[in-house]
Amino acid sequence: MTAATVDDLLTRELRDDRTALVDATGKPFDYHWLCTSAWKSGNFLRHSGVREGVTVGVVGDGPLALLAFFGTTLLEGTTRFDPPTDLADEDAFRTLVAPVDLLENGAYDLPRGAQKVGYGRKPDAPDVHHFDAGLWSENPAFPPLSIDPETAMLTDGDRTLTHADILQAARDVIDECGLEAEDRVVVRGPLSDLRTVVAGVIAPLLAEGVVVLGDGEDDDRGDAAVSGESVPEPVWIDLESVSF
Repeated sequence: MTAATVDDLLTRELRDDRTALVDATGKPFDYHWLCTSAWKSGNFLRHSGVREGVTVGVVGDGPLALLAFFGTTLLEGTTRFDPPTDLADEDAFRTLVAPVDLLENGAYDLPRGAQKVGYGRKPDAPDVHHFDAGLWSENPAFPPLSIDPETAMLTDGDRTLTHADILQAARDVIDECGLEAEDRVVVRGPLSDLRTVVAGVIAPLLAEGVVVLGDGEDDDRGDAAVSGESVPEPVWIDLESVSF
């Protein structure tokens, strides 16, 4: 697939019934769901002040965590998966998306004005926005985009990658591993590692394949897998081989 920025992986033309994502329980989600839900996520997160130049923390590794990531990307924000709990001095940090229980038990120290967006059960705390409910009630469309490829998109606190960085690294993974359309790539590494996101999420979507979340117990879950150690899948995308 031709893509200049990552939002090109979520366009209206790609919405169909091909499987795009499989969660840790084996439940499949198609490209129509992924694209439309990512747009809804962007529309919802916009209300929390997500925009270019701000950082959004995302805790978790399920479908809702990925939707928060893609929604942030559509708004030209920068995602940090599984950020540290002490974020009070991070001036660019704008929103934390995490399970409701973590937000309500005071696990995170956020900078003044930062927004809390929880998923899972309905929040009891009035300052925690409910991602699940807000997501499904949002407009299933998104304004046309023109994102600069040099826009920051993903960070781990030490290194920040742009759309251009991420897509080039993803293309390298596709070329080196021979990923093709409908290939299933199992995410067996943490999303807090930039290489896992590039090789396990962006690369299969760029190849029009399938992202499989969670390592599960089934040894033949995928055609390839991303991990820092050997895997049962026939193709091993070693994190050490992913470079920017």
